[in-house]
Amino acid sequence: MKLKALMMGAAMAALGTAAAAEGVKVGMITTLSGGGAGLGIDVRDGFMLAVKQSGRSDIEVLIEDDQRKPDIAVQLADKMIQAEDVDVLTGIIWSNLAMAVVPAAVNQDVFYLSPNAGPSALAGQGCHQNYFNVAWQNDNLHEAAGAYASSQGLANTFILAPNYPAGQDALTGFKRFYEGELSGELYTQLGQTDYAAELAQIRASGADSVFFFLPGGMGISFLKQYADSGIDLPVVGPAFSFDQGILQAVGAAALGVKNTSQWSKDIDNPTNAAFVESFQAEYGRLPSLYASQGFDTANLLISAMGAADVGDMAAFRDALRAADFASTRGDFSFGPNHHPVQDIYVREVIQEGDVFTNKIVATGLTGHSDAYAGDCKM
Repeated sequence: MKLKALMMGAAMAALGTAAAAEGVKVGMITTLSGGGAGLGIDVRDGFMLAVKQSGRSDIEVLIEDDQRKPDIAVQLADKMIQAEDVDVLTGIIWSNLAMAVVPAAVNQDVFYLSPNAGPSALAGQGCHQNYFNVAWQNDNLHEAAGAYASSQGLANTFILAPNYPAGQDALTGFKRFYEGELSGELYTQLGQTDYAAELAQIRASGADSVFFFLPGGMGISFLKQYADSGIDLPVVGPAFSFDQGILQAVGAAALGVKNTSQWSKDIDNPTNAAFVESFQAEYGRLPSLYASQGFDTANLLISAMGAADVGDMAAFRDALRAADFASTRGDFSFGPNHHPVQDIYVREVIQEGDVFTNKIVATGLTGHSDAYAGDCKM
């Protein structure tokens, strides 16, 4: 599947600085089909909404479907860099695909702006001056979940996640901030949909709670099966398993669950309010965490274009590092390894009319960075 978009409009004057003379060609490689397609669609739609709102005539976006396959993602990246001569790559959802694409791309004088995947290997010793993560480092939301579980007196949690880089980072992050004991720890298969064996282990474990990271369709399957299992234990997780698209598929089974996120539709700032309203108007649905990340990634790029020419890589890199844009999250900056420093919230799944959604109930971690920045020698 191939989608190609060329966004044209009037030159933007609102930045208050002269627009760079040279335009930017962006290659977006994301998941638009199969399992997890909703995540990539939301990143794409958030990104393209920001480009449209900017009114810039000098941003060209080429969009391709990676089909959630590392080899396809690598082929697309090679084509975009070598044949399409893109300046910036973005879009990858899955950490195993990011690990296949990013290191080679940034070493070919291409910027990579991550709107989602944040594997620890790219935050520490594998960091690079041309790599910027605009979402989070993979551990972050799980660290906040571990801290929250401890604050609620949960002392014997069963934890599980898929066996791929983001899943490994998830459980590492949870354990880093969790003060209790573990009644069990499991890695499931990536893309798994049947969790009967895992639920049996949870039932027999003596756990007082469950933490899981299962994004996309995996989370939908697990939550439905968990609700039908009769296991009556509190559940804590990251937003990836309780985000807007997932909640509509899961329904009432998710009500009351606490989850952690750096974004929520009810973050009280003008940028976020305008984003939520305009996304709904443009696409006819509430935005998700992923849509907000795509939107912020595009606005980071646009802010850098207002300050420097992409042909001057050092100046453009400095402009990206400054993060001089209004984020949907409010306060946002990059740490020394080009990963976010930001607040992470605790949300509760609620129902508003016929729509299942989240509301913020607490701040889990304030001004939080990641555990790997000290290993980055940029």
